[in-house]
Amino acid sequence: LGRYAKQRVVRGRDPIDGRLDLHGLTQGEAHAALLRFLQTAQTRGARLVMVITGKGRGAEGGVLKRQVPLWLALPEFRGMVVGYEEAHQRHGGEGALYLRVRKSR
Repeated sequence: LGRYAKQRVVRGRDPIDGRLDLHGLTQGEAHAALLRFLQTAQTRGARLVMVITGKGRGAEGGVLKRQVPLWLALPEFRGMVVGYEEAHQRHGGEGALYLRVRKSR
């Protein structure tokens, strides 16, 4: 996102166009939900969305917190996501991600 773009989001100057909460989902359910969510977001022209994975328990954190960044590198997601960054503490910190959505072609 970049420092200034992230500041604008945190201060409410740039809107978050959508949110997806993956709490309580299995990996398979979360993967499918993320794919549907990003396809819908891209179709309606969203520029920035937030995905809430949760922080998880223990030193390693949650499974979804570790898996979602790996999924975003997969071919089915690469065409929809420009990049991602950990959310600001106000929006969930390490338990959430900002995703920049690629414009649809």
